[in-house]
This record gives sequence, C-alpha cells and structure tokens, in this order.
Amino acid sequence: MATRVEMIIETLKANPDKKFTARDLAKEFLIRYPEEIAEKQTNPRYDTEERLIAQLAAEVGGQRTRRAQKACANVATRDKPRPRIYYWDENPNLPSLDDIQDEADEPEIDTPLVSQSFSEHDLYPMLIDYLSKDLGLYCQRIDERKSKNSHGNGGNHWLHPDIVALEPLDQGWDEIVRSCVRSGNHSSVRLWSFEVKKHLTKGNVRKYFFQAVSNSSWANFGYLVATGLNSDVEGELQMLSSLHGIGVLILDTESLFDSQILIPAQERVNVDWQSANRIVTENRDFHHYVEQVGIYNQTGRLIKSAWNK
Repeated sequence: MATRVEMIIETLKANPDKKFTARDLAKEFLIRYPEEIAEKQTNPRYDTEERLIAQLAAEVGGQRTRRAQKACANVATRDKPRPRIYYWDENPNLPSLDDIQDEADEPEIDTPLVSQSFSEHDLYPMLIDYLSKDLGLYCQRIDERKSKNSHGNGGNHWLHPDIVALEPLDQGWDEIVRSCVRSGNHSSVRLWSFEVKKHLTKGNVRKYFFQAVSNSSWANFGYLVATGLNSDVEGELQMLSSLHGIGVLILDTESLFDSQILIPAQERVNVDWQSANRIVTENRDFHHYVEQVGIYNQTGRLIKSAWNK
C-alpha cells in the first residue's frame, strides 16, 4: 500500500511535463491508487467523491509535501501566484520556478479566498485543522462569551484572541533531557495566539492588526489570520509587523493546506504572564488553556481530549 508521500512522488515522476494543484493530484490518486483510496472511502465522512477529493487534497499539503521533498529532491512546488503548484523537477540543482518567477510582471490582484457564506466562527475549526496538522500545534478556541466582564461594559475590549495553541518542543527528546528541562528554569513549549478575520482591506487593516497586537502580543508568537487581502495592504502589513512583531497568516478555505504564513511573527522570548493573567481572570476557556500548559510543563503529558476541538 502506497503512502501519501509515495503517491506524491510517484504521480509527479510519472507526469514530468505536467503541473498539478493539490486538487489535481487528489484526482490522480483516485485513478492510480484505487485500492488505497477504496479503504479511505469506507469512512462515512467521505461518502461522496467531492468530499473524498477535498480530503485527499488537504492531505497533499503541509508535512507530507515536506517529507516528499526530503525523500526526493525532484519534488518541487511553486507558491506564487496561488494556488500552490506541484511538479517534477528534472534538474533540482537549477533555479526553481519560484526563484525565476518575475513577480514584478505579475498583475496586482485581490485575493478573496472565502465565500461570503463563511462567518469568522466558521473559520475557527478550519484554522485549528490547519494548525494542528500542518504546524503540529495543539489548539483551543477562546470564546469571549465565557468571560465575566468584571471590568464593566467595554472593559474587555480587544482582550481575547480567537485561537490559542501550544507547541511542544521536546517531542522526541530523551526522557532524561525532558526531565532536566522540566526541573530547571526552562520551557519546553512555545505559546501561540491568533486573531481571525475574513478579509483585509485598506479600510480595516490597521484596526484588525492592532486588535491582534492587543490580544496576542502576550504569546511567543502572535498572528493575524485572514482568508484574503486586497493587493494594496501588504506593504502596510509589512510595516506594522516590523514595528509590533505580529505575523500574518493567509487561510485558504478552498485548499486548506495551501494556506501560508505571509509574514512570519517575531518571536517573543518570554511569555508576558502578566497579560496572560489578565485574560485568565476573565475567561474560563483561557483559564483552561493555561491550566493545560501548566500540566504539560510539569509532567510532559498532553491530554489529547483537551486539544484541537
């Protein structure tokens, strides 16, 4: 039975003159690997061909793509313009399509990636799915409706992030090293915080960015997440990010694992626990999140039922 990584490599190798999107590869898998795919079709979640293709396309991206490229240097991708393209590179030591792409000649276009039928709340499980599977994060949703509002009307304005996450750094370490880190004044985790919006425009970009600054700067990494942005706001985002350290992640709702970090966040070496405490005292979800972080720091145990839901 071929793994997804083997499917990616073999399909691209068999079609050296073709370029594929993740969805194109998924359709090829249906033809080339009927036995493997038939097994997946027994899952009722993929009871239609469309759902099956969407899931296979999601499985192409992220870590599987990186593993395929690590296993075979001929597996290549091009990320701009979107969507991501997969192809077989006969000469991997020569410049890739990304290297030779003349971005100055690309037309400036807006990138609306989200159907207007999606609300911000609809995006939360998509983001959690992407972060957990592609970045290896353990995520929790923070519901602002569970706050006490003890500071009165408006007292918690821009206080709560939408999604928070834990990144364990010690997975795979020897237990002696893990115990040593836990007993010393060191952390084996990094904490992430995300503010989610639908679309960034000139009219809202500063408001949304500073909302992310307000509710996510406490973490090691803070991100503003959007499904798309107008072509005239990226420069503003670059400037704001260089000043305040908040990164920008573009969530692709059509091909989830073609989502990308547009601007990497600047790492905050130490968590701002004073700011985190402010959220803990107000919000039950955030209290539970910090409690789970503490359990991991003390024991090295992840309670799987507490994460990614």
